[in-house]
Amino acid sequence: MADWAIMSRSTLSDRPSERARYEAEVAAYVAAGGNEQVQRVITAVHGMSRRLAQWYTRQLTDAGLSSGEWAVISILATAPEGTVNTPTYLANTTAIAPSSMTHRLDRMSERGLIERTTDTQNRTRILVTLTAPGWELFQQVIRHSDVMESDVLDRLDGDEREQLSKLLEQAITGLDDALDQS
Repeated sequence: MADWAIMSRSTLSDRPSERARYEAEVAAYVAAGGNEQVQRVITAVHGMSRRLAQWYTRQLTDAGLSSGEWAVISILATAPEGTVNTPTYLANTTAIAPSSMTHRLDRMSERGLIERTTDTQNRTRILVTLTAPGWELFQQVIRHSDVMESDVLDRLDGDEREQLSKLLEQAITGLDDALDQS
């Protein structure tokens, strides 16, 4: 086995578990003056998000997608009815420069994942839509991630999952309210 493979395996096993990292982060935030209840919730959500993002990145690579391409596909696949998906909207939503979005959309169009058409209501505007192959790729990625996400939540029964989702939805509403006031 190559030396780098042995080193990377030992480096990965030397990392603290996500639970140990969580406990250390909460302790540090509380020692710095943070409210323990708040820090436990926010740090747990952030830690889960961070670890799942690492897993998702590996899965996207296996599916032949970059995280930026996935962002576009997921925005297009989950957009509420009537959303006008323009390159500018997609660039703003994903926080990248419009020129970078143009290049990303070019690559995705060449692969047949998206389609760009002129808006019939406003001929100066380009609309971006997901193609059938783009939708199929979205479904494939979601099916694979659902298995992992189900495993993550396996320790919770159905009622606990429902309660957790309602509590997190309330927190998301609180986040929206706090950001709207700032």
